[in-house]
Amino acid sequence: MPSASSSLMWFRKGLRIHDNPALEYASRGSTCVYPLFVIDPHYMEPDPNAFSPGSTRAGINRIRFLLESLTDLDLSLKRLGSRLLVLKGEPSEVLIRCLKEWDVKKLCFEYDTDPYYQALDNKVKNYASSAGIEVFSPVSHTLFNPADIIEKNGGRPPVSYRSFVKLAGEPLWASSPLLVDISSIPPVGDVGSCEILQVPKLKELGYVEKDKNDVTPFRGGESEALRRLRESLGNKEWVANFEKPKGDPSAYRKPATTVLSPYLKFGCLSSRYFYQCLVDVYKNVKRHTSPPVSLVGQLLWREFFYTVAFGTPKFDKMKGNKICKQIPWNDDDELLAAWREARTGYPWIDAIMVQLREWGWMHHLARHCVACFLTRGDMFVHWEKGRDVFERLLIDSDWAINNGNWLWLSCSSFFYQYNRIYSPISFGRKYDPNGNYIRHFLPILKDMPKEYIYEPWTAPLSVQTKANCIIGRDYPKPVVSHDSASKECRRKMGEAYALNQKLKGLVGEEDLKKLRRKLDEDEDQETKPRRQRQKLIN
Repeated sequence: MPSASSSLMWFRKGLRIHDNPALEYASRGSTCVYPLFVIDPHYMEPDPNAFSPGSTRAGINRIRFLLESLTDLDLSLKRLGSRLLVLKGEPSEVLIRCLKEWDVKKLCFEYDTDPYYQALDNKVKNYASSAGIEVFSPVSHTLFNPADIIEKNGGRPPVSYRSFVKLAGEPLWASSPLLVDISSIPPVGDVGSCEILQVPKLKELGYVEKDKNDVTPFRGGESEALRRLRESLGNKEWVANFEKPKGDPSAYRKPATTVLSPYLKFGCLSSRYFYQCLVDVYKNVKRHTSPPVSLVGQLLWREFFYTVAFGTPKFDKMKGNKICKQIPWNDDDELLAAWREARTGYPWIDAIMVQLREWGWMHHLARHCVACFLTRGDMFVHWEKGRDVFERLLIDSDWAINNGNWLWLSCSSFFYQYNRIYSPISFGRKYDPNGNYIRHFLPILKDMPKEYIYEPWTAPLSVQTKANCIIGRDYPKPVVSHDSASKECRRKMGEAYALNQKLKGLVGEEDLKKLRRKLDEDEDQETKPRRQRQKLIN
């Protein structure tokens, strides 16, 4: 028979033992605890129609990272006298069935601000309330409760980093030590008729496993997260002097950042524990960098985006999003596919997109370059299309941060200096003049002389032949001319900004259509003489 004092610990993110208040509360005073993870088929099962291997909602690298994190969590629970119970199905239906069958008195799970989890949690909490089950859902995925910050700001989220930091202050919990170690967890109770699964392997889910050399070098799990944290914190000088705008985006063998973002995304690493560790380092050094550029500053950027996302309806859309500029982006699926599939003809851009597909991660400055190129820099394709690609392929894809970054980098919100464009040629060359990054991720260009590696279309045919790479045959020609495309993008952004200012942000669908027609007509007028001159030359 199920125990009269059984608790259910529902894992979603927060895949860790350290600093897990929901798990600690579930264990307190309970004779048995059911640690549960529900495999959602929409998230896990292969989708043959997707543009890359993976499910409907996630690429294979992120699914692998999640499975590795679950395996690690299961091992940690077993060391504490428990184990992870894995069930499959629609999460709310599975959870409600378990609450009934196991006669659960206490349901514990980490609070989540994502719209998907907000809807799911409300459904589960409503059932629990009607069944007389206690619900404990603490805020531990973030340093602050976004709702508290919004309340402090008069019911609106702060829309600048500076105002957020000023409002937030120090986290209330920061003065007390966190519970990092748990010595034991009450055993799992009788599971009844529920069919408990092991953490599945990729192959068992229907995926073809790639050679180990072809997969992301980043392994999931709390153990790996804590190892990486210790490695980063071991270099106190590096931690103290960290400045985000700096760092080499072409460094791939030893990335120029902590690469802790995927572990924070899945909650394998507690952001609160990370914060306390950084503060401890700062206390023991003579001087250190400060927000927004420091490592603590990066955690606060995460908090900022979580707060704005939580308090902004339709944050993940242009239409209906009050803080988003309304811009008549191009609807060009061919350009989008060239960008997504690393066929732009710009080696720096294409190498980054290959790294994204193969590793599920790239340096933040590399992300800036390809996002700018797709949107306001060269292609003028809608930021939502790029956001969807990142959302699928990144192992650290996070709803609030991914949308926030795309709004920022497309100059749709937060940042408005649209004239500042990343060059797809000179920016990468500044860090990596020899093009080693390109040679690694685009081996077709490995023998191209460094003089031409960033602009291979300018290489004489004899050089291309010697390098075994004919442009237009072995590697594509540029899909756009950066000089003219960036000039055209600036003009379009200027017109769109003027329209938003004139209509005080209340830009409707018809207004955008009119502006799009005008921009297309202006572009035709500008390119017609150019085409005629080209004809005369020919």
